[in-house]
Amino acid sequence: MRVLLVGAGGVGTAFARTAARRNAFEHMVIADHSRDRARRAAESASDRFTAVALDASDEHAISALLGAERCDVLMNAVDPRFVMPLFRGALGAGAHYVDMAMSLSRPHPEEPFAKTGVKLGDEQFAMAEAWEEQGLLALVGMGVEPGLSDVFARHASDNLFSTIDEIGVRDGANLVVDGFEFAPSFSIWTTIEECLNPPVVWEKDRGWYTTEPFSELEVFDFPAGIGPVECVNVEHEEVLLVPRWLEPKRVTFKYGLGEEFVTVLKTLHKLGLDSTTPVEVGGTTVSPRDVVAACLPDPAELGDKMHGVTCAGTWVTGTGQDGARREVYLYHAVDTAWSMKEYGSQGVVWQTAINPIVALELIASGAWSATGVLGPEAFAAEPFLERLNESGAPWAMQERTPR
Repeated sequence: MRVLLVGAGGVGTAFARTAARRNAFEHMVIADHSRDRARRAAESASDRFTAVALDASDEHAISALLGAERCDVLMNAVDPRFVMPLFRGALGAGAHYVDMAMSLSRPHPEEPFAKTGVKLGDEQFAMAEAWEEQGLLALVGMGVEPGLSDVFARHASDNLFSTIDEIGVRDGANLVVDGFEFAPSFSIWTTIEECLNPPVVWEKDRGWYTTEPFSELEVFDFPAGIGPVECVNVEHEEVLLVPRWLEPKRVTFKYGLGEEFVTVLKTLHKLGLDSTTPVEVGGTTVSPRDVVAACLPDPAELGDKMHGVTCAGTWVTGTGQDGARREVYLYHAVDTAWSMKEYGSQGVVWQTAINPIVALELIASGAWSATGVLGPEAFAAEPFLERLNESGAPWAMQERTPR
């Protein structure tokens, strides 16, 4: 498989370093708006990988690069604002496509905290027929969350439950970054987008609807030494993906942000610093959110200062296959000390990067084979989970007392 990896930030660099050790990748072209950053990612991974500069908003340049490099697949590792040009560029070049975050949403114009407007992924699913006609696969939402969390949902549906009441993705960590009062472990641009947009919930009898940001606070007790963490509703792709293929009664996503993180995000919103609309400052036009991102440390460079464990997982309740009530939490926990030692990448970005690598290996082998625009739930979970266990950081399942 020949891969065009677009994005040489934390996740893209972790992807390249990890893929360099695997046999499925004949060649990888790493593209970024900064050729120097792409070069550093390539050099830290393998001498088989090359680096180029690319404008991720230019779909014609994307198609041309895919063709010139004879790439089989485009791997999107940039902010979700670039999803659609990369998505269309891959289709135009006749290449498969994988991303870890879907096309952006737009709130309902009159009732943003009750009704959905344009949902995450709507623009991509609207083009499904074109991908099917060309015999190509666009695998969307294939990171850790969304991604592995969706694979867990499919595994639970196929193997653990006869009926499912709720599929609830729950994410928590006990990460600490030395020397910083506020240092997000993931892209602040994406974090602002998903945390301040109206969260989406799905219910069988109601469909998709929205709530206020940071709503329905609950304390979730995470495994792997993390313990209880306050979690709140956040907009996320799983809620838009899971009901398309599985049949739970309810789907939610809650993020363990913590009180301080929530306070910072609310303050950014009050000041208008979460906006992506450019403003003029001293003769220069700049997006406030881009300024925030530029002022904060790059998550890719925090690994040597970060300590703790990150946990991503899917909590499922319902009736087990034996007819009894059942509640489980399927999860993947990564200790940053381990991921730094093994791959030179902090835990959050490595955990995100390993999952599309596994998916691409399954696509290359034919174990996952389909056309169109599909989420991870559309494929059998078992081959994925078996291969993930070979990564050095296995997944696990915790039985819980049914509520």
